[in-house]
Amino acid sequence: MMLQAQEQVPNDMNRVVEFIYNLTGVSPNVQSKIFISLIFIVVVWIVRKLTIRFIWKRTYNTKVRYQWKKTLTYITIGLYIVILGSVWLNGLKSLSTFFGLLSAGIAISLKDILTNIAGWIYILMRKPFVLGDRIEIDGHIGDVIDIHIFRFVILEVGNWVDAHQSTGRIIYIPNGKIFTKPLANFHSGFKYIWNELPILVTFESDWKKAKNILSKIADTAIEMVKDTMEDQIRDASQKYMIRFGVLTPTVYTSVRDSGVLLTIRYVCDPRKKRSSEQTIWENVLVEFGKCNDIDFAYPTQRFYNNQAEGKSGTKNE
Repeated sequence: MMLQAQEQVPNDMNRVVEFIYNLTGVSPNVQSKIFISLIFIVVVWIVRKLTIRFIWKRTYNTKVRYQWKKTLTYITIGLYIVILGSVWLNGLKSLSTFFGLLSAGIAISLKDILTNIAGWIYILMRKPFVLGDRIEIDGHIGDVIDIHIFRFVILEVGNWVDAHQSTGRIIYIPNGKIFTKPLANFHSGFKYIWNELPILVTFESDWKKAKNILSKIADTAIEMVKDTMEDQIRDASQKYMIRFGVLTPTVYTSVRDSGVLLTIRYVCDPRKKRSSEQTIWENVLVEFGKCNDIDFAYPTQRFYNNQAEGKSGTKNE
């Protein structure tokens, strides 16, 4: 009885194959390849889903989950190309021959796509930036939130929003731009940037006193991150030729049409540029408010009487 059942199964399969052939014209050989391909696709898809579910249960770290998901996606695509190619092209030898002939034909027509793939490989291998880095490329500034095989994605900052804060827009940039456009990384190597804050006081103000006040405010603002910056300088110097002789804030003096310009130059975290400016400005407003001999300057028009106001050596006789 069992032997009869085993013989019956092949006969039923043959009838199904013959029926499909008569209905669609698809040969038994092609039907077999389709069946094997579908089984392989389903099995790989199930394994990928189960693996992702297992990882999701083991960690709640968003970055770890993302990296695992992307890695599994690349592995799945690679398996599909190799296994399905070997099924449909009669072995890996035929597959390699096929890709050799195919690459010559598509090198020109798919130049941009190949460049983007090469850029993706370069990004993964050389790591000019990684997820979370703030970068500037081709006039766009933003935080890297995703890296695909053809393009990477940034969350835009700046533009119409002051002080490098998020605009809420997502920008898709082809990976090939990495070869043709200058790239600035705000976090690679030294993870801080120099920022300058201009403060204009009147010519009549005691600018030396104002400069001293600004120096103390800037020193206080940077004190909390000073040790961290020094550690990062040491780490960065092992990889890059980075040398900063002085990390302490500086106040530079210059003259403008409306008064004396005192510019605070200090180091800050790129993502905290606006908050650092706010802290400094609030302290400046409080301290200058206590001084009767310091005023902020702004474009005004006044009449100057040299005889009454000028220095004795400059008065016209």
